[in-house]
Amino acid sequence: MTEKIADGIWRIGVPLPENPLRELNSYFIPGGDRDLLIDTGFCREECREALMAGIRDAGGRPEKIDVLLTHLHSDHSGLAAEAASDDGRIFISGEDMKRMEGDFRDESTRLRRVQFLEAGFPEMILDQTQKVNPAVRYRLEKLDDRFVPVQEGDRIQAGNCELEWVSVPGHTPGNMMLWEKKRGIMFTGDHILFDISPNITSWIGVEDSLGDYLESLRKAGDYPVRLAFPGHRGTGNYGRRIEELLIHHRRRLEEVLRILNENPGLTVYELAGRMRWRIRAASWEEFPAAQKWFAVGECMAHTDYLEKRGYLRRHMEAGVFRLFPLADSLSDAETGEKRREVSWSKEIVS
Repeated sequence: MTEKIADGIWRIGVPLPENPLRELNSYFIPGGDRDLLIDTGFCREECREALMAGIRDAGGRPEKIDVLLTHLHSDHSGLAAEAASDDGRIFISGEDMKRMEGDFRDESTRLRRVQFLEAGFPEMILDQTQKVNPAVRYRLEKLDDRFVPVQEGDRIQAGNCELEWVSVPGHTPGNMMLWEKKRGIMFTGDHILFDISPNITSWIGVEDSLGDYLESLRKAGDYPVRLAFPGHRGTGNYGRRIEELLIHHRRRLEEVLRILNENPGLTVYELAGRMRWRIRAASWEEFPAAQKWFAVGECMAHTDYLEKRGYLRRHMEAGVFRLFPLADSLSDAETGEKRREVSWSKEIVS
């Protein structure tokens, strides 16, 4: 579906088959010297057909399209090389661009595999995830010389919009939002989602992905946003959603500590199996392999956060890290208004 959501801005719904996210919100801004496309969908036929039809419906000029990528994930970047015109540019943060280049090397895959094996992820199931993981199956085939690294504060103009890049690492190490100050519009990508909570995983070479994400959330709250356009599903109250997500992750951290105090010595894989997840599976054993991979990555980010702040320690045993709590719960200084409750209009899920 293609719809005009603001003066000069179109939303193109790009289906994500066999994926719980269901659809990507791609945004198209025509006009001026170049048309701009924000995020693209997987590199697969269903996404390709919907994206190209949406560009046509919005009056796009295929020969004059530049692509802006909020981050490296395949559901946002998979069709970037096809959507951009031959003389176009594909903008993405320098950090995520560097990591995309690394994803084409065997060493990056090897390090990620070791990380999950050390977290206790069964090798046979890990092999299954690589066969079915859409992030691998439907990604860009390669980067070319149209890819241009950007940094916070850079600006780009299209139609009646001047967009400014805002650095918000966490969901990916180089994650970005796009700020249109004149009308108070923020393209949030996957940094702020309103119907689901963004997946925050542990990244190779990043000490504390969750800590980065929480800091980025607080930074995002400094912008006087009137309209938020997220990467998936619907929108909502921007400031309130930031507070909800901060509370959500405090509760998740407390849940991790509670489980470890009741079961010291768990691996991250075992810990993830005892956490609450909103998914159509009766038990951890019935989780789809790809969803286990996402859950363990998110659990890992929470244990990294707690270890960095002295709430738990890791001990290597037979090639696997086991986790031991060093505190019963988070300190008041860590949680801030720890017991504050909010009335949610939508349930926060993982």
